[in-house]
Amino acid sequence: MKEIYHTKVAPSLMKEFGYSSPMEIPRLQSISLNVGLGEASQNNKLIEDAVTELTQIAGQKAVVTRAKKSIAAFKLREGMPVGCRVTLRRERMWDFYDKLVSFALPRVRDFRGIPDRGFDGRGNFTLGIKEHTIFPEINMDRVDRVKGMNITIVTTASTDKEGKSLLQLLGMPFRK
Repeated sequence: MKEIYHTKVAPSLMKEFGYSSPMEIPRLQSISLNVGLGEASQNNKLIEDAVTELTQIAGQKAVVTRAKKSIAAFKLREGMPVGCRVTLRRERMWDFYDKLVSFALPRVRDFRGIPDRGFDGRGNFTLGIKEHTIFPEINMDRVDRVKGMNITIVTTASTDKEGKSLLQLLGMPFRK
């Protein structure tokens, strides 16, 4: 995927947006995966399973995220585990992006493309996945509960138009 970026995508973006320097061309900076488990504060096994599965998906050890504040309505105390996350950069980022676009997204049931509403105004894109079982590393027999996850793709693009163009050229299947 990185090779495709350098040979096809970068020259195409330079021509489309008329950049004067190759350093202006948008590129992927990092990809963050986040799994939130609100009920994990009562059940410690849920958080262990989520960390194991996210580590398998990402190819990098996931970190447990903890509550910053106590919230009485949710029976949540400061410091309790509430989820896990991992940030991918360089080679692992490119490998994960390739796996996401080529294998995982086509396995989503009734897939018609990704809506382009997930841009944040600065060229970064966030997408939510309802089932983590779409990734090929996950063994369905060992999954107790299906978990959702957020995937944030951070780019160096300055506008949403540039970020969308970059992701489209890299193969992201946006809805028409």
